[in-house]
Formats: sequence, structure tokens, C-alpha cells
Amino acid sequence: MNRKTVAVTAFALFSLFFGAGNLILPPQLGFKSGDLWWLVAFGFCLSAVLIPILGILAHAKLQGTMFDFAKKVSPTFSLVYCYIVYAISIALPSPRTASVTHEMAIQPVWDSSYLLTSIIYFALVYIFVVNRSKILDVVGKLLTPGILIVLLLIIGTVIFNVDFVFGPTEFKSPFSHGVLEGYQTFDAIGAVVVGGVIIISINLKDKKASYEIKKSLIRKAGWLAGLGLFLIYTGLIFTGALFHDSFDVDVSRTALLRGISTKTLGNTANLGLSILVSLACFTTAVGIVTGTADFIKGRFNDSKLAYQITAIVGCVLGVLMGQFNVGYIIAVAIPALMFIYPITIVLILLNVVPEKYASPKIFKWVVGATILFSIPDFLGSIGYGDTITSFTSWIPLREYHMGWVLPALVVFVVRNISLNRHSS
Repeated sequence: MNRKTVAVTAFALFSLFFGAGNLILPPQLGFKSGDLWWLVAFGFCLSAVLIPILGILAHAKLQGTMFDFAKKVSPTFSLVYCYIVYAISIALPSPRTASVTHEMAIQPVWDSSYLLTSIIYFALVYIFVVNRSKILDVVGKLLTPGILIVLLLIIGTVIFNVDFVFGPTEFKSPFSHGVLEGYQTFDAIGAVVVGGVIIISINLKDKKASYEIKKSLIRKAGWLAGLGLFLIYTGLIFTGALFHDSFDVDVSRTALLRGISTKTLGNTANLGLSILVSLACFTTAVGIVTGTADFIKGRFNDSKLAYQITAIVGCVLGVLMGQFNVGYIIAVAIPALMFIYPITIVLILLNVVPEKYASPKIFKWVVGATILFSIPDFLGSIGYGDTITSFTSWIPLREYHMGWVLPALVVFVVRNISLNRHSS
């Protein structure tokens, strides 16, 4: 393992997490966070950077697949968890890429509908998924550096040319709002899904590498990738906060990113960013649909028919959801994220801690508590919050939509103490 290998692996991880759709989230967070942008950034980076990188560290430890993350609860639970994650992936983040493409690159130029864009977009996605073209792999390697350069130019221009004046925050709970907005990156789920891909890639490149060498490589690369994500996300939140009085209060996420790009670098750079983001969104959609189709194909004895049917279903769902604007898709995603994200975070953390503190029994109890105490947040996200308030008001952190955190932690500690006493 040398520095070049670490750097290449770190950049690969950074590219996997650096989804173009994620770029529209931090600027608006900053725009609304005002003088408390740093607190919002802390919360956002906790769920959008630290947890995903811990997911990669868990993969470094397991060196397996997504199935291995939850199998200590039970093989059946793990399989159901995998199905849910892939279903959410093709139903929400994949269509969102089409909507982002429409708002960033199509809408400013042509007066066409979201539906037309999504139909053409996912027709092309299907062609690439079925033919498994490697063209996008090559293009993808060029897109991330291109987007990164433009974003660094935007952030640098703002830092050296804009007065550091902030407005008041719009958020009642800036930290928790940042955490929950970080859910929308889907990066913790991405860590569980794509971490296995990195493991496979390393195994193919160097089959003789020992477990410890691969573990050390992924850990170092993971922290480097996390540092890059932290700098970009924090820079974009800071940038958005400095433009608090330059746009209408109800400006959309994509319009804000385009507006900041135009004000800092001009129309030409904005057009370039729009094209780069759109292409990167497309590669993300192809990757999600291909990964889901591969998973289903593997569950049906490598059936090509199962692969094609899954690809069709994924693209049809993309068209159905992609015809809505980005704001609507983000709002629709909240209930699903309130349910699956706490489970994913807990699985990541349990796989990171030493084995003696994370036995199968601990997995079962902690995950069970997480699911139970996530139900109020899930019901609240679909409009039943007032109905159950009298039963759930006692739950700590409930008002911040993180009622599962302390119960999961208490169960983890108490069950470990109980099991240690029993064994001694």
C-alpha cells in the first residue's frame, strides 16, 4: 500500500458519495441558516459525512457485501433490509436526478415539461443499463474533477470577494435540521451499498493483499474522502449563508445553486456547471438502476429476464417520480428516510464497534429498539404526529425527530452490561 493507492481509492470513494443531486442541498441550508450556518453545517456533516465514512470503515472491517451489515440480526431481516434499500433507491434518489437535470439544464433553456425530460432521460438510462456500456465509467471519472473545480472556484470567489455578513436563522432547531437534511443525501445508504463495490474492486486489483492491508487502505482512503466532502459541503453552506439577501426567500434549491454560480463566475461557468451536474446525475441514475437490477438478478439465479424486468421497473418508476419538481421529491422522501435511515445508522455503528460489544443479541435488541422508537417520527412525517403526541411526548429528542437515539443507546449499554455480568 502506497500513497498513490490510498489517494486513488480516496478519490473513488469521494466520487461515489459526491452525487450531483446532493449539491443542491447545502446552499439552501446555508441560505436559510443565517448566522448559525456553522451549527447547521455541523449537523449536516454529521449525517452526510461522518456516518457514511463510518459505513466505509464498517465495510473495511467486514469486507463483505451489504447483506453482511444486517445478518447478525437475522438473515431474513438482512434480506428484507436489502430489498427495502434498493426499492427506496430506485423510487426516490434515482428519479430526483432527472428532476435536478430538468431544473438545472433544461428549464432555463427550453419551456418543456418535467414529464418529457424524465421520459427521454430514463429511456436513455434503460439503454445504458441493458447494454452495460463502460462509456459512463470513463465519463464519470472526468465529471467529478470538473464539478469539483467549478465548486472550488465558486467557494473561493465568495470567500475573497463577499463581505462576511449573515442574516438571522429561519430554523428553530438548526442542528437537528442540518442532521435531517443530511438524510436527503442518501449517503449513509450509499455507504452500505457501494462500500462492497470498493471491496470487490480492491480484491480484483490485488488478490494477494492481506485483510489488514485492505482494512488499513480503506480506512485511510475513507477519512481522506470524508475530509473532501466536509470541505465542499461546509463551503457550500457558508456560501449560501453569505447570499442570504441576494435571492427571494422562497427560491428553489436548484435556482439558488444556479444563481450563486452566475453571480460568482458568470453565465458561461453556470452553463458549464449545469451540464456537468446533469451528466453526473445521469451516471448516478444508471448506477442505481444497474445496481438494483444486479441485486435482483443475483436473487433469481443470475436470470437475465429478472435483470431486464428490474431495469424496466426502475426506469418506469423514474418517469413517474421524475415528472415532479425536486422540492416535491425531497418532501415525499421524508417518511421513507425517517424509517430506513435510523436503522441504517445503527447498523453502521454496530458494525464499527468492537465485536465484544456487538454480539448478535446486541444487534437484535438495539435494532429492535431503533425500529420501535422510529415509528413516531415516521407517523409524524405522514401527518399523524398530533394524533400520537399524547403517547410519545415523553420520548427524549422526540421534538427534534430523533426519538430513537437515546433508546437505542440505552439498550446498547444496558444489554452489554447484562450480557457481561451473565458471562462472568
